[in-house]
Amino acid sequence: MNPRSVKVGLLGCGHVGSALVRLITENGDAIEARTGVHLEVSRVAVRNLARERDVALPASVFTHDATSVVTDEDVDIVVEVIGGIEPARELIIEALKAGKPVVTANKELLANVGKELFEAAEGAGVDLLFEASVAGGIPLIRPLRESLAGDRIRRVMGIVNGTTNYILSNMTESGASFSDALAEAQTLGYAERDPTADVEGFDAAAKGAIIATIAFGARVVAGDVYREGISEISDADIASARELGYAVKLLAVADETDQGIAVRVHPTMLPVAHPLASVRDSFNALFIEADAVGELMFYGRGAGGMPTASAVLGDVIDAAKNLVSGARGATVGTLARKPIRPIDEVESQFYLQLEVADEPGVLAVIAEQFGQRGVSIKSMQQMGIGSEARLIFITHLAREADLRATIHSLREVGAVHRVGSVLRVMGDEG
Repeated sequence: MNPRSVKVGLLGCGHVGSALVRLITENGDAIEARTGVHLEVSRVAVRNLARERDVALPASVFTHDATSVVTDEDVDIVVEVIGGIEPARELIIEALKAGKPVVTANKELLANVGKELFEAAEGAGVDLLFEASVAGGIPLIRPLRESLAGDRIRRVMGIVNGTTNYILSNMTESGASFSDALAEAQTLGYAERDPTADVEGFDAAAKGAIIATIAFGARVVAGDVYREGISEISDADIASARELGYAVKLLAVADETDQGIAVRVHPTMLPVAHPLASVRDSFNALFIEADAVGELMFYGRGAGGMPTASAVLGDVIDAAKNLVSGARGATVGTLARKPIRPIDEVESQFYLQLEVADEPGVLAVIAEQFGQRGVSIKSMQQMGIGSEARLIFITHLAREADLRATIHSLREVGAVHRVGSVLRVMGDEG
């Protein structure tokens, strides 16, 4: 191998893969001038050889055989952008065992079998880089595992799914219903025909697991993440939140305390003054709280072929420079065994809406249910709706288990006709 020339084998050439090829082709001279490394895409594995692709590569570079790309002695770095668990896991393991650095954007893979991949990379002494697996083009993984490696990170929370943020932004700004906002997102290409992974929080939960693993140096998998989506959020919830001075966002929240790690994804009411509350459209943003640095925020495009390819290319350049110099980049290190706190033990503030009989003494009975379970009321609003009253409560910090017990008891109160929306509130208390 020419010490200044690095050949890239690409697994997959869809939106991200083709964008990566274009970036390398168009910016190759600038990359070489800045880094001293010449990148060349030498092999590409695809499912359909007959499909036309907007990339400047000869037909001989393409193959059906993904394994042949990994084992090709003329391939120095392997880039995986095919997605899914298999065959991506097997191919990455094979590449690492062969001593080849790997760059991947595969959040599903890392969130489920990341520990196996990290250990394989550590054992082989080569880089495994995955900046594009969370928040697309936003540099996040590298700051977490390099720039902030000496700090104690307490919390990382953020908007990590552009589809849901577009839907909630649309509902907030136009008053649209969830179904109408989703339909528009699908028309514009922000949401898939089957939007379940996005709107039910699965995508955000996978990213939350990766964030927690890197931020806290512990093994966290997707199954450890408590998950709620946004499909039950109504335009009335959005309007009520706005009247109270909040914006509704789907947040991934990863906390570490002395009791362990808690990772959760759920709709959250954020004060409009919070930096994350103003993140609109399909943008992503991550907010980090750490002991020494204080508060940091990263903002940008969280999805799309070109932003994601930009993050992949950054990793490819790092891996190439390390390969040429005989060095290694920062690693995940040994993942500690830390307890994962169940959602019932996590404390939050809550927004709770009730429809009750509009008669004397009802409020006292309801307040008693809160008090008996140790849930303190911070504020309450009441409005008449015909023969009923609508009560809106915001609590002080309370355990999830205690709030759930309160809701259960409220449903047993005859004067309570309906327990409506329940949302977590991220406010001054935590």
